[in-house]
Amino acid sequence: MTEPTAYGRPAGYETAAVEVHTPTPIVPAHTAPLVPVQPGTIPAVASVVLPDGRVVTGYAIEPAKPEQVVAKPAVSRAAVNVALGGVGFLAVCGGLLLLTTFITALTALITQLITLAAVCFGGFVAVQIFKPHGHQGGNVFNIRKAVFKRNHFNG
Repeated sequence: MTEPTAYGRPAGYETAAVEVHTPTPIVPAHTAPLVPVQPGTIPAVASVVLPDGRVVTGYAIEPAKPEQVVAKPAVSRAAVNVALGGVGFLAVCGGLLLLTTFITALTALITQLITLAAVCFGGFVAVQIFKPHGHQGGNVFNIRKAVFKRNHFNG
């Protein structure tokens, strides 16, 4: 078996040497002079000097404009449609009520006309039946002194 080292590890498992890296300082670049810009105009390419002296060049971008928010109506369309449907339903119910009243009155009128026609036609038939007609032939018997005995007619 292997003997432990002074650090408590067995022999053969020694640690590797540690290398230390130190960063190299960045030398500031020379600042470029800013190009004077006419007031009110934006150049096609803009240059910006950062605090550490670097110059960043790029195209100027217009800030994004927020989209206009469409104003919503105070009352939703669904609510308006429901309300209009209710008004239409009430109008139809009123019309149906008038329609049923009209049908009832028409039924009563037709019933009265049928009754009137039956009475007139019945009266006409009765007059035709019971109207005395002229002599149509046959024998005429005057029964004034007839005798009825035991439901038998002796004439």
